[in-house]
Amino acid sequence: MATTTSPQDTPKPPLPKASRWRVLKARVSTATRLLLSKLGQNGPQWLIAFLALATGVVQIGPQFVQMRQAVLNILAQGADGISGLADLAAFPHVIIGIGLILMVPGLLLRARVAWVLGVLLSALSAGLALWAAHGGINATVALSGLLLLALLLYTSRFARSSLAASSLFALLGVGSLLIYGTLGSLWFGAGYTPPIRSLPTAFYYTIETMSTVGYGDIVPHTVQARMFTVSMIVVGISVFATTLSVVIGPLIGGSLKRTLEGKMQREQRKNHYVIIGASSLAYAMWKELSSRGVPVTIIAPSGHPSPFPETADVITADATRSETLELAGVPKAKAVLTLRDDDAENAFAVLAVKELAPGVKTIAGVNDVRHVNKIRRVQPDVLFAPQLLGSQLLARDLFDEPIDNSTVHKLLFPET
Repeated sequence: MATTTSPQDTPKPPLPKASRWRVLKARVSTATRLLLSKLGQNGPQWLIAFLALATGVVQIGPQFVQMRQAVLNILAQGADGISGLADLAAFPHVIIGIGLILMVPGLLLRARVAWVLGVLLSALSAGLALWAAHGGINATVALSGLLLLALLLYTSRFARSSLAASSLFALLGVGSLLIYGTLGSLWFGAGYTPPIRSLPTAFYYTIETMSTVGYGDIVPHTVQARMFTVSMIVVGISVFATTLSVVIGPLIGGSLKRTLEGKMQREQRKNHYVIIGASSLAYAMWKELSSRGVPVTIIAPSGHPSPFPETADVITADATRSETLELAGVPKAKAVLTLRDDDAENAFAVLAVKELAPGVKTIAGVNDVRHVNKIRRVQPDVLFAPQLLGSQLLARDLFDEPIDNSTVHKLLFPET
């Protein structure tokens, strides 16, 4: 019995070496262009984030042993564990290093707050490293200088408002202030009544002073202790106020902005066109109307990707609900175009529009020519049937029949 082999089952001959080389070369070239494009878009912030991470690690590394010993001495002996200023010298390096490392996610997100803190911390890092090296150049100075230079060169790339970066800023500010207050209270502990001798007491007094509660159970009686307390109050109020403005401000501002923009858009939605749908035809129609300077509002279905840009006036909701149509300004619209991919959904949308605003012109798109008569039953003002247009124009061209503007209009918009 003879068997037949379909074309799909026939094995394809292998490509010649020259063809395989061209295919490989094309793929490598495409991958290289894509990589270069990604590097051009995201390379600077990745480089800056890497420099921040490296600078933070270099700042912390050499001071880790000294800081660890100082912390152990303070935990074990309280104020007596601080034998001199050298025991506290490691903390600024570590705080700056931790701050730079915490800024890495914000820099990758191109957050403006992370950029500001990065500039401040890199400048402090360079200055502290120069002071420690007695004016010499070492790895910390070089990395800090490179980081500061890169941040200043790519300022325009960091323009986003990031809640995550703002939270890191708040964490860094409050943490640094707690360390400053606790260690300073221990250092000037003898100038208080009763004296501050232990780490828990120093931490308690720091919280009490920064919050401006002031129970009066611990009172400074020397000039040094009083000046340090004043510095804690001033810095504490400044840090908490800045933290509230940075973290809570964008949340309140964003909500207020969305509310005002929504109200302004609702007031401006009149004498406009409403497009229902997110199909390719709906996008093409929006683009054409927008190019003519005509105001357009789109009602896009939820759960589907939207082809429209962020600048478009898009409402994502059910187009058959009266609340959605009211929000889109359908009663004040010049016309409503139902251009969804499903003809049944277009028919339901026409019915909803006619129920809410009978005087508004409705144009119903038809995706399947077999549904033309069915959609006629919902009585849209105009039927938009591109398939009929294409077939009848082609037939007229084949039979050399004349085609003018009135003919095209009749074919494109057959009256119901």
